[in-house]
Amino acid sequence: MTDNKNKVAIIMAGGLGARLWPKSTEKNPKQFVYLLDEGTMIQNTVDRLLGFFDPEDIYIVCTSLHHTLLTEQVSKLAHENIIIEPFGRNTASCIALTAVLLGKKYSPNTVIFSFPSDHVIYNKGEFYQSLETAFNTAYQADRIVTIGIQPSRPETGYGYIQIKNDEIPDSELHSQGVRATTTFAEKPDIATAQRFIESGDFLWNSGICIWSFSTFWSALDKYMKEISIYFRQLESSIGKESFNKEIEIIYRQIPDISIDFGILEKADNVFVVQSSFRWSDVGNWDEVYRLSMKDARNNVIIGDVISVNNNNCFVSASERIIGIVGVKDLIVIDSEDSLLVCKRGHSEEVKSITDYMRRKHINKF
Repeated sequence: MTDNKNKVAIIMAGGLGARLWPKSTEKNPKQFVYLLDEGTMIQNTVDRLLGFFDPEDIYIVCTSLHHTLLTEQVSKLAHENIIIEPFGRNTASCIALTAVLLGKKYSPNTVIFSFPSDHVIYNKGEFYQSLETAFNTAYQADRIVTIGIQPSRPETGYGYIQIKNDEIPDSELHSQGVRATTTFAEKPDIATAQRFIESGDFLWNSGICIWSFSTFWSALDKYMKEISIYFRQLESSIGKESFNKEIEIIYRQIPDISIDFGILEKADNVFVVQSSFRWSDVGNWDEVYRLSMKDARNNVIIGDVISVNNNNCFVSASERIIGIVGVKDLIVIDSEDSLLVCKRGHSEEVKSITDYMRRKHINKF
């Protein structure tokens, strides 16, 4: 038991990023792609967390399909810090599997942070301060803690957290921006998002969860018994030859449920840290365009592109020269074997293309 270790990070790297097709594919999803900043998204996530966690306390969870890709891209962590799922089963099972595997190494009061692998975060100092506040909140009390971002616009691509502005029992935590939660809302339409912003008591849901191991297991037992019972049984198989086979059997039986839907939306002991660091989950091409540097005509031009009299466009060339003339508000993304043409403002619908290809078994692309 490692009693002197009191915090650990999990990076959840099992997503597919379907809305960022054709750069993001099942074989090479968005967390392994260069989109913004210098590294791939997973590399940037690891580098960011190394500013707050010891490297031996950062773990990455990925599927067996992406294990080789992950080890090629992430050299700053030991191989034993990579946890492999047989296939993706959403965030609840991802965290539960990690809690099982780390349960004998860390004490029950160790605080576990779970992070998506594909976010962009600026203002690192403010980010670390929010993590410190969340850590103190989770460590001192039986609380589930998440990070909420002060919204800057009515965004339909994010989930929202409604907060209580009443003072919480610990006035010091309240002064640090910790609030109780009332509602978790899924991605809204534009009118609902506008109402959220105008109300002043909604935050963007960052998808970052913080809790002690003991608090996590209590919540899983209470709200997700159908998953908890399987992972509780798995604890006795750690170190046995049958362990990996048992994981696969469990993953084929448990439901595909997010930790937000399975626990956070039901629990009555959830606190949120109000944060103002610049954050994005980079969910679609419109968001990549918004975050990118633009030219004098508000275009983002990447690669071999000949652009004549275009405005407000995002054009990324990869394998060939792209010529584009006299258009506006267009997204054009070229990859090795696919091409996306999309009107700006509609890139959330790109997932329908990958859904179609999956139905038609066009797996190559």
